This record gives sequence, C-alpha cells and structure tokens, in this order.
Amino acid sequence: MNKTTAGVISIFLAACATSTLQTSKEGLVEFAGAQKNIFATGKAEQAISVATLAASADSFGVGAVAGLDGEITVFQGKSYVTKVRGTGYTLDHSHDHGAVFAVWSQQSNWREEPVPEGIRGYVAIQQFIKARAAAAGIDAGKPFPFRLVGTPTEVKWHINVDLTEGKPITPELFTKSKANYVAKGQTMDIIGFYSENHPGVFISAYAPAIKPDSGVKNAMHIHMVSGDGKSAGHIDDLTLAPGTKLLLPQD
Repeated sequence: MNKTTAGVISIFLAACATSTLQTSKEGLVEFAGAQKNIFATGKAEQAISVATLAASADSFGVGAVAGLDGEITVFQGKSYVTKVRGTGYTLDHSHDHGAVFAVWSQQSNWREEPVPEGIRGYVAIQQFIKARAAAAGIDAGKPFPFRLVGTPTEVKWHINVDLTEGKPITPELFTKSKANYVAKGQTMDIIGFYSENHPGVFISAYAPAIKPDSGVKNAMHIHMVSGDGKSAGHIDDLTLAPGTKLLLPQD
C-alpha cells in the first residue's frame, strides 16, 4: 500500500468515525452515551472522546472514562482526566481518552451571586440552584450547566476504577468500582449539570447524599477541580462554607 492510498483510507476512517458519533443537544447542554447503557450491556464502552468535550476555551463538561477507568472533568476548555493507579491516582490534560457517557456545554458569559450561608448540604444546594436558575430566566425544565466557586468545608468525591474482575457491569458492581476521597477546607471550582429529566443518562438515579426514602430525586451531576489543579473527580456529597459563589449561564 502506498502513502497516498494509506492517507485516503485514514481520512475515510476518520470521516466514518465522525459520522457515527451520536450526540444529543437539549436546553443549554450536549450529551452522549448514557449510564443506563452500561447496565443494559454489562459494558462501559466509549461513546465520545475527550477532544469533543474540550473543543473550545469556553467548554465545561463531566463524564466517566470508558472501561470504568477514571473521571473526566473539563473546565474552561482544559481537560482533567484522573485515573486510579496503585495506591494513588494520576491526572493528565491530554485528549487521549474516551468517555462512556458525558455532558458538556460551551458558555462564555456567567452571572455570579453569593450562596446564602444557610445553603450548605447537597439537597439544599440542588433546590437553590433550580430556584435561582428560574429566577434568572433559565428554563429549569431543561438541562443547564452551573458552577460553584469557594472553599467547601468538606467534599466527598470519587474516581471510577474497574473492580468488576471481568464480570458484566451491574449497578452493584458499578457502585463498588470507585476509589473514594475526602477534601476538607480546600478551594475548588465545581462544575455541575442540572436536569430532572435525564436520570440514567448523564444524571445518576442514585446519589449517596440523598436518602433513598426521602422522596427527593437527584438532579445534579457535579465534578470538582481543586484550586491547585492537582485533583479532580466526581462529587458524591459536599458541605459548603460561607463565601461560596454560584455562577449561572448568562446571555
């Protein structure tokens, strides 16, 4: 095969990959893949690349690495991919990773407001974000991104790590396949996506911070990037501290 033929084939294959990429757009976000597909197939196969999530300097996104091998967070166009290795974890900014499911948005303009001191826990934060989005003219019936900036009192977070031992992935094995961490009094940027209509897609139907018998449904998918840029991952629970700011999209 000569170089010209090889080049044509490469272009063709790239075009095919692009044409088969299945993404959806709704409200102020785009998304690809779905958490429920993991349980339907027993596999965590790639649905989209990190390069797509971090396509521009105003990109924000969250997702789970294919194969249950880490977490993907995109903040201002920069990717933070964390993977458990040995007794610790690695973090890199390359685009050489794929997500089994992800949600992202491109937003250049944000309106900032203080979070009242009485809003501290997960459920209260979720309710506050919905109320403030509606007050800002955002259709809270459709998915939208948000940000929190501050120094939380405590954040419980995790990185996915494959502990299935080659077995088909069930909800139980998915819950087990995590390395858990706790950050206290650490400045961080929190990137989140709100939706009441996408459980099992990019919103988990189960959130550790919400009691199963409470009647409250999870409507957030939130990740954090530490202020020093050395850690990033999925937030399971958090307690805010005074001085936290909420940022919502602004036209």
